[in-house]
Amino acid sequence: MNIAVVTGASSGLGREFVYLLDTIGLDEIWVTARRKDRLMALQKQIHTTVRVFSGDICRLDTIELLRQALVEEKPVVAYLIYAAGLGRIGSVTDIPPTEQQQMLRVNCEGAITMTSLCMPYMEVGSHIVEMCSVAAFQPLPYFSVYAATKAFLYHYSLALAVEMESKGIAVTAVCPYWVKDTEFIPLADTSNHTYHFRPYPFASTTKKVARQAWQDIQKRKRVSTPGWPAFFLRIITALIPNEIIMWFCRFF
Repeated sequence: MNIAVVTGASSGLGREFVYLLDTIGLDEIWVTARRKDRLMALQKQIHTTVRVFSGDICRLDTIELLRQALVEEKPVVAYLIYAAGLGRIGSVTDIPPTEQQQMLRVNCEGAITMTSLCMPYMEVGSHIVEMCSVAAFQPLPYFSVYAATKAFLYHYSLALAVEMESKGIAVTAVCPYWVKDTEFIPLADTSNHTYHFRPYPFASTTKKVARQAWQDIQKRKRVSTPGWPAFFLRIITALIPNEIIMWFCRFF
């Protein structure tokens, strides 16, 4: 049985990737997210059999449900798409420590746990997709913890790609720019300060980002920067000192 595992599948890019996976003839798509009602609604929209694992991806009980299903079914995991993510915009003095810690758990620990869980069930031709961000390319004041977690995930993905190459498993770090039609921006931007990353010019859409990233995943690219703003930021952050980039990014 060939399956895909998608975290953060209840909305945004995770959900959009489920729609794309529905077109490639998998036996099942296993989806996770905290909001079971949305996963059940998604299940009705998809032709491929969808197996729902609702719960927090950082909780041991959620991971255990997935582990048990993998042990019992012994599927081939053709795709792992880690799209679960959490971000908060604002000063570290304003964001509660519990929320900062949760960003670390979801963006870093959850990705490592799910990747390690699925890798034994992967074969030649399988794909690991880690949802990173252009925030991974440089430090970002007032987005500092989120950017740091994505930098961690980005470098983890690059190193993992080298390790998995001999096994025929592709690893892609997807690094999009702002996506305007998801819940991420309104949930992340809880700050009262009006000069943090306003007004998100050049933001793309979920469908466009997912489809561009999907093309890169099929080409087994190690880094996907869907859209010209993401590609531009990847190049410019490699050429210009961080001090300048940190000032410049406030306007984008």
